Amino acid sequence: MKLSRRNFLGLVGLSSATTAIVASPLKNLYSQSARGQSLRISKFGALKADPRKILDLPEGFEYRIISGVGEEMNDGLPVPNNHDGMAAFPGQNGSTILVRNHELNPAYTKNKLAAEIPQYDPVCPGGTTTLVIDRDRNLEQHYLSLAGTNRNCSGGTTTWGSWISCEEEIATPYAPPGYSLEELFPYWGKVTKKHGYNFEVPATGGLAAPIPLTAMGRFRHEAIAIDPQTGYIYQTEDQTDSCFYRFLPQEPGNLQAGGILETMVIKNKPKIDTGIDLNVGEPQTVEWVRLEDVDPEHDTLRYEAQAKGAAIFRRGEGICYADGELYWTCTSGGQAKVGQIFRYNLAKSTLELFVESPGREVLDYPDNLIVAPFGDLIVCEDGRGEQFLVGITPEGEYYHFARNALNNSEFAGVCFAPDGQTMFVNIFRPGMTLAIWGDFKG
Repeated sequence: MKLSRRNFLGLVGLSSATTAIVASPLKNLYSQSARGQSLRISKFGALKADPRKILDLPEGFEYRIISGVGEEMNDGLPVPNNHDGMAAFPGQNGSTILVRNHELNPAYTKNKLAAEIPQYDPVCPGGTTTLVIDRDRNLEQHYLSLAGTNRNCSGGTTTWGSWISCEEEIATPYAPPGYSLEELFPYWGKVTKKHGYNFEVPATGGLAAPIPLTAMGRFRHEAIAIDPQTGYIYQTEDQTDSCFYRFLPQEPGNLQAGGILETMVIKNKPKIDTGIDLNVGEPQTVEWVRLEDVDPEHDTLRYEAQAKGAAIFRRGEGICYADGELYWTCTSGGQAKVGQIFRYNLAKSTLELFVESPGREVLDYPDNLIVAPFGDLIVCEDGRGEQFLVGITPEGEYYHFARNALNNSEFAGVCFAPDGQTMFVNIFRPGMTLAIWGDFKG
C-alpha cells in the first residue's frame, strides 16, 4: 500500500508516557516508513470528517470557535486577522486567559487604530489581543493588549505571568548607505522606528506599554522559552541561517533592566550547519559565547554570532520547555528540507536532534509546538498543502490529532488550559481561535 500523507500518520501510535522523550526509536520509525509497514494505531483513533468543514478531529472530541477575525471586542475594536503564537494563563474562578499574537505588517494591513491608543509605531498594525475564557469554554471578554508592532509571530510565557511577544521583522526607517529603502525593502511600509524586538504583555491589566526589550537582541525573533531554574531565556530566530540565543536577565522579572545575550556554539564544531550535519539521537556538548552588538542598525546579529562559531539552524521557530529540557522546531531543516525538532538538556548542556522529518507525508514544516499534559509533543504544521496538528509520542512515533478542513492555512499557538482539559489552537487566516476538548487520556 502506498502511504499517503494522511493515512501514514493515521497509522502511528500514541503512548501515555512521561515528558522524557526518547529519540532512538525514530530510526526504526524511518525504516518502517520506507518499507511501507503499518505502525500502531493511535489511541485517539482516526480523524473524522467535520460536517462544518472546519476541523477534523478523532471520534469523541469536540471544538468551538471562540474568537474570529472581525468580531467586535469589549473595547469596541475588531479582532485583528492572522492569529499566530498564543499562550494560556490561569484566571479567576477557573477561567483561562489567552494572550494571542497577530502577525500583521504595514505592507498588507493598514493600522486603523486611533492616535490616542498607546502604540510603539503607529504605522504598524501588529500586536496582541487578550481573551478570557470561562470554565465552560465560553468567551467572557477580549481586548487589544499590545499595539503598533510588526509581524508578531510567536513568543513565550514568563515565570511571573506575562507573555513575551516577538517581532519577526527587522524593518527600519532608513536603508544602509548607498541603498534605497524602497528598492531594498518596499514591503516595510515606511515604518517610523526600528523593529525586530521582543515586547512584554502582562496576562492581565489591559493595554501593555509598548516598550521594546532591546537587550534581548534585535533580529527576526520567533519564540522564547524560560528555564525556571535559572531564569535564562532561550530564543529562536527565523532565518535560513539563523542562530540560537540565550538571554541572562540582570534582574529576574524585570527584563527592561537589561542583561547579557549569548549564542549557542557546539563544542569543537564551529559554525556547524545543523540542518544537514547532525544525526538523530547523537548528543552534542554546547558552549555559550557572549554577543556585543545586540541592537545593531541592520540585520547583522547572527553574523556576529557566526563569526564567534555559533551553530547555524534552518529557520528556528516554536520552542517550549518541559521537565528540564527545551524543544524547538526548525521549519526547513533536514535532508528533506521539511523540518527538524531539536532537544536541549539544560542540566547537561547537550543538544540533540530529536526529530528529522523524512518527507512531507510525515511532518511538513513544523512551527509552534507544546508538550501536552499527556506527555506527547503537539506540533503545528506550516507547510504547503493540507495542514495538521501532529503528535509525536515519547517513543518517537507520529500521528495526526487534527486537520484544518477549512483551507490550507497553518495552525498556530497551540496551548493547553491550566487544568489540561482544553486545548486551544489558532487557524492563521482567516484568523480564528478554537477550543478543543475530549478524552485526552484515552
